[in-house]
Amino acid sequence: MSAADLIRGDAPVIGEDAFGRLRRLRHSEPGAVAAAFAARARRPLVRDDGRLFIVAADHPARGALGVRADGMAMADRYDLLERLALALSRPGVDGVLGTPDIIDDLALLGVLDDKIVVGSMNRGGLRGSVFEMDDRNTAYDVPAVVRDGLDAAKLLVRVNLEDAGTVLTLERSAAAVSASAAAELPIMLEPFLSSWKDGRIVNDLTPDAVINSIAIAAGLGTSSAYTWLKMPVVREMERVMAATTLPTLLLGGDTDAAPEETYASWDAALRLPGVHGLVVGRTLLYPQDDDVAQAVDIASALVHGSAPHRTSSTPEGIR
Repeated sequence: MSAADLIRGDAPVIGEDAFGRLRRLRHSEPGAVAAAFAARARRPLVRDDGRLFIVAADHPARGALGVRADGMAMADRYDLLERLALALSRPGVDGVLGTPDIIDDLALLGVLDDKIVVGSMNRGGLRGSVFEMDDRNTAYDVPAVVRDGLDAAKLLVRVNLEDAGTVLTLERSAAAVSASAAAELPIMLEPFLSSWKDGRIVNDLTPDAVINSIAIAAGLGTSSAYTWLKMPVVREMERVMAATTLPTLLLGGDTDAAPEETYASWDAALRLPGVHGLVVGRTLLYPQDDDVAQAVDIASALVHGSAPHRTSSTPEGIR
């Protein structure tokens, strides 16, 4: 089934004519990318209810194309772009997170108006590589995010206490946080305590490890004024969220759990003080039943409809 077949209701389909135009602009008019960003209609980072629902698509640049058992699920870029366009068309979806290749495509396709765009700084430590813990930034930097008029940056911060190279990751991460604060640019930090297990890097998702990672990340940079956290949903989330005053978004990850179980865990975590929304990618773009619109709509309702701390004013488009 193609992504076009997944579209429900009156959501737009990116036709071959649009993809043909995209290829032509990529080939002959590279300046069209900057022009598309200059023409993009922007919005405030947060609106009436103070919540954010962001769809993530920075996995391909890390060589992470798999979803559950399908190791190449995200390999078809046209299919991925159709899924992203569908997600962005649904009520309550505030924006997208991605690396420049994907964000540039979406800008040229004209689907980023009135959306939050988060530029992923990406990581150099590719899964399974001998340099996996060398997490130098390989995508956006702060000047590029400012240049394109994006709304925020995102940075992974993996801390391996057994790897001396981690200190360089922390130094680079601190510099990025400082540069973001100087530019008055929100930056989302995604911290983990990580270690080598049987030849691969594994993130420690115990509550104590997540709390420690929060403490380390929160102290990075010369100012925390523009720092947000992007955190996994783990056990004892009440205790985890008590470890920070920074605004926090929850990440979804790629899981084999039943959708109802996943949604229930998000719903519970979204009710905690300091949690302001979701940043989810593969779980919603490639749901187990392949109904992208339904999966996105359920997540949107969790973020904007059922969690507390809402005002009586509902964002435009939310039902």
